[in-house]
Amino acid sequence: MLQHFIHRWRPAPLPEMVPQTSFVALGDIHGRHDLLMRFLDTEPAHQIICVGDYIDRGDQSADVLRTLHARPDIICLSGNHEEMMLNFLDAPAKHGNRWLRYGGLQTMSSFGVYGVTEASRSEALTSARDKLANAMGDDLITWVRTRLARWQSGNVAVVHAGADPTVAIEDQATRTLYWGHPDFEKKQREDGVWVVHGHTIVDEAHATNGRIAIDTGAYATGVLTAALIDENGLQFQTIT
Repeated sequence: MLQHFIHRWRPAPLPEMVPQTSFVALGDIHGRHDLLMRFLDTEPAHQIICVGDYIDRGDQSADVLRTLHARPDIICLSGNHEEMMLNFLDAPAKHGNRWLRYGGLQTMSSFGVYGVTEASRSEALTSARDKLANAMGDDLITWVRTRLARWQSGNVAVVHAGADPTVAIEDQATRTLYWGHPDFEKKQREDGVWVVHGHTIVDEAHATNGRIAIDTGAYATGVLTAALIDENGLQFQTIT
């Protein structure tokens, strides 16, 4: 049945990429466990790098986290939505309403935590945090906390949102990697590094001026995108 869901790799223009190892980068999943499983069922023959934003907005966030947690062979980066959830776990009264407004309600409900709203008072938010922490368990919370903000192979870097084009990838601020930079799409890097990223929804994955955008809005469009980067260049795959 996979042929109904997995579209063939679509070659893109071959930019001057020189990865040290072949890999597949997977765009923002946002609670679409069904699409994640369709992708994993293809058993890609390369290292998989996920760009973050596994939770929120989609209804299956708990299943996504548990599946990825059980796959140590997959490199999972962190995104701004993981950061917002961790901020909620650390300080629910301060960060709860913002996270819930940006999709946290769906994540809470996927873990069986109900009765909280975007306008809940601090006592209710603290209670909801305790229930979420109990439902997630220490191991899963620790796994989310220890995700990397970037990964690189040769002159190809994978991050969640983007990078400051004037700063070396290894020197980027974590906030920039999670939330992006105002000059990311305006200026081309001068160090020859290509940046694979999600975070910003695009109609179709593309490679432009050192940037490879692969977030096709899975939670809203039903389209999850992967990018294969190897000695042959770059190819895109869509999972629907």
